[in-house]
Amino acid sequence: MNTPVLYGPIGRAVRKISPFLEADALGVYVAALSMWSAAIGGTVKVSSRGSARPVLLWSALVAGTGRGKGSALRAALHVLDKSLGRFLATHTTSGITSGASLVNHLWEQQEATEETEHGRDVRAFVCEEEWSETLRRVKRDASYTGKLRSCFDGAPLRNTTKEEAQVVESPALVMHCHITPTEWVKYIGASDAAGGSYNRILPFLLGSVPMLDDDRVSLPKVDGSELSDAYGWATARPRVITLSEDARPLWRTVRRYARILGETLPEAQAVFIERTAEQTLRVAACLAASECSEIITDEMLSAAFSLVRRSVQDAVRITKGTDAPKVKRQPLSLADKVRARIELHGGRATSSQVLPYVGATAEEVKALPGIVVTVEREGKTGRPKTVLTLRGDDSGHSKAQPASAERDLNGDDSRRSVSRPANSQREQNRATVVRMDAYRSTPRQAPEPAPEPKRPEPLDANPFRALL
Repeated sequence: MNTPVLYGPIGRAVRKISPFLEADALGVYVAALSMWSAAIGGTVKVSSRGSARPVLLWSALVAGTGRGKGSALRAALHVLDKSLGRFLATHTTSGITSGASLVNHLWEQQEATEETEHGRDVRAFVCEEEWSETLRRVKRDASYTGKLRSCFDGAPLRNTTKEEAQVVESPALVMHCHITPTEWVKYIGASDAAGGSYNRILPFLLGSVPMLDDDRVSLPKVDGSELSDAYGWATARPRVITLSEDARPLWRTVRRYARILGETLPEAQAVFIERTAEQTLRVAACLAASECSEIITDEMLSAAFSLVRRSVQDAVRITKGTDAPKVKRQPLSLADKVRARIELHGGRATSSQVLPYVGATAEEVKALPGIVVTVEREGKTGRPKTVLTLRGDDSGHSKAQPASAERDLNGDDSRRSVSRPANSQREQNRATVVRMDAYRSTPRQAPEPAPEPKRPEPLDANPFRALL
């Protein structure tokens, strides 16, 4: 597994507090970088091949419940909160579940800040700690994913559902989400990623959570002076960050890596890593801005690539096997269903224990090969009952008149003139009846009845599995 480099002042702060965390340090570093990109996204852009784009970094922490996603987020706040002034307190939101509400949120913030000293502010940090709830709701709004793509690219947003047209020219919105691997596979399909809706988000699988001996220890203080100076530098005026000459050979390697990997992976996985090169450039620009630099050095680009490469590996792990064709279960035949019901009852079942569960008529069951249909009577005045057994069953149960079995399977009680068996056979039938006296204590002088022989169940078949 690739080990990302925790670079710059953010990386140093994360390394300082990581021994005191019950969370993966990678999750803290990723959350802090997303917050940092949201804070500087209104004024800082990165340029490659003459095209300037935002440095907005979208991320998702993917782990099971109780695996430290929330702890990582709180630790990231501890690292950045004081360095960014009141940005996180005033620009953090959640629960946006439609395209219209997304545009409306940014537009209202834009209008509220129009008369301020720095002018319109369209920055936003959307933190979804229960992202699955949001994904469940946004399925109803087809415009939501399109608005997300525009936000990531910094393209204009328009909302025509209001009486007054709402337009946001250069949105600077960052999404940071928490989700479990199962929910990721359930709610984020390959078709959504292929359209560009969710392959803009870098997923990171978090490692196991360490257990500390003393949970009363608080996080150590972090010297935020470097990040505070860098935040002032980044937001003082618009800045464009570019690659240095020594970083260009590595940049070409990054682009080739992304192209080759995308061509070798299955389509359902390749769509999630199509933006590997662009994401690497954005991360590198954020690292450069944290050191008050408008130039991305080879060291910065290498650290950014190590982080994005880890995300690529995690994306493949999360989506592995989701494109495999589902094997259709072959339906059981009627003979298999009847056999399963008979075996479920120890090799001998009545018609009422079989017919309602196999979806067939008495005629169809009677015609099955290997199924023996007989009629038995309990005592002199007992009502005849139809018994189904498997051919070749040597359980010792008596067999009565098969001639009248068809009418008893159909439930026709109008005909009671069933010929009685001979005395010897009637006595044999009586011996197979389990009476309540068998469960009561008997006098000592009375001989104990011989136990009824049990039919051994087959070891190589499971009747419950056959019923699935």
